[in-house]
Amino acid sequence: MIQLEHVSKVYNGMHKAVDDCSFSVEDGKITGFIGPNGAGKTTTLKMITGILEATEGSITLDGVDIKRNGVEAKKKIGFVSDNPDSFLRLKGLEYLNFMADIYDVPTEGRSEKIKEMAERFEMADALGDKILSYSHGMRQKIMVMGALLHSPSLWILDEPLTGLDPKAAFELKDMMREHADSGCAVLFSTHVLEVAEKLCDKVVIINKGRIVFQGTLDQLRHGYPEGTSLEEIFLAVTEHA
Repeated sequence: MIQLEHVSKVYNGMHKAVDDCSFSVEDGKITGFIGPNGAGKTTTLKMITGILEATEGSITLDGVDIKRNGVEAKKKIGFVSDNPDSFLRLKGLEYLNFMADIYDVPTEGRSEKIKEMAERFEMADALGDKILSYSHGMRQKIMVMGALLHSPSLWILDEPLTGLDPKAAFELKDMMREHADSGCAVLFSTHVLEVAEKLCDKVVIINKGRIVFQGTLDQLRHGYPEGTSLEEIFLAVTEHA
């Protein structure tokens, strides 16, 4: 479970990119994190993962405070950022083994796990090539594989479907569902409302750094005429926030 309590991020002593945010990501559920560009989604995800330190408030990951015990908290996370252009001079397999070493994935059984994931994402033939030679979609796939290799209980994904081909996107969505159904928590940001509608058990909407809604899609639709699209509701919620 991921828990945020009154979290804020202030830049340059005056600009509040995230303002007093409180929400939770429950085990056994996929939570979609939705908001316009510049709403504070990526900043919030970076605070949850410990890349940025919150100016105010507390963030706990399975009960571990990210500020007080960062290393222990980060072991629980599989994080896919919105930028896959990292470690470009490593070969795909070198990158996966590097990530496995960081997270203390046992060498016994590691090759089988890498092979299974590579086959699922159709990357088996590319693991011997440098990431620099990969397409954007292939880079996204290898980053997803590296983030999930240590079987983290908490998945945090920032626009994870961007650049993926339809089969890889289907496989990742299927893996997210499997992970949640196993009793773990998934938090992902997206601009694609149709994906949120089909995949999420809960949505959290952020606008101008503040949480303006959190709950199920049925709760989000409550009070709107039948047939109102999710896009229309989203625009109404964010415009009046």
